[in-house]
Amino acid sequence: MRHAFLVGGSMKEFDKESLSEFSGKDGKPVYVAHKGKVFDVSVSRFWKTGAHMKRHPSGKDLATEIQVAPHGPEVLERFPQVGTLKMEKAPERPKPEWLMHLLNRLPVLQRHPHPMVVHFPIVLSIVPTFFIILYLITGIRSFEVTAFHCLGAAIVFIPVGIATGFFTWWLNYQAKPMKAVRIKIIFSHLLLGLVVATFCWRLLSPDIILSLAGSGFIYFLLSLSLIPVVTVVGWYGAKLTFPVEK
Repeated sequence: MRHAFLVGGSMKEFDKESLSEFSGKDGKPVYVAHKGKVFDVSVSRFWKTGAHMKRHPSGKDLATEIQVAPHGPEVLERFPQVGTLKMEKAPERPKPEWLMHLLNRLPVLQRHPHPMVVHFPIVLSIVPTFFIILYLITGIRSFEVTAFHCLGAAIVFIPVGIATGFFTWWLNYQAKPMKAVRIKIIFSHLLLGLVVATFCWRLLSPDIILSLAGSGFIYFLLSLSLIPVVTVVGWYGAKLTFPVEK
């Protein structure tokens, strides 16, 4: 049965700093918070390492993380409530009524537009280099043409990925300054510029990559540069979804 821990006749109040101390380290219990309530989840085998499913760290408010969990917040009610969390952040700015109506009708828009479409620009920016390599190895021109077509498709999907990224950032994080988001914005625009440059060069010089001599080698390096840029974008995007354990 769920019960509350009382301190001096009243429930203990935590702030973010004091809550963070209960992360399961150094023998301390594992606490998490949701909607102002602090729960002791130490007995759960899913929290025994201090991080649920290796992505949700304890000692913090799970208000955002619980939205993408395969279960609802009612699961936390199975554990003892040990206190309350002092809500320090300002209330969220109200969203337009038309948007709330749309989100109620299409709840998938609340979390999934960006993760759903971002895979397309990632793949379409990486595979051109591999098709070019296949062309250089086999001499089959259709591989090189496919690389060109992928670059064109990437030009279409990268802006879609950027737009949905801004939407998700605004909707779920209130457009708060975040290092990972800032880096993703910079490198996403860099990626778009590199893809456009590579595509236009190939469009104006169809035989640019007939060999790796001279300008053909520079073109290949330009295509190759897309891979590390995409990797940076993907890495910081993944950190938002799957935080790296320290």
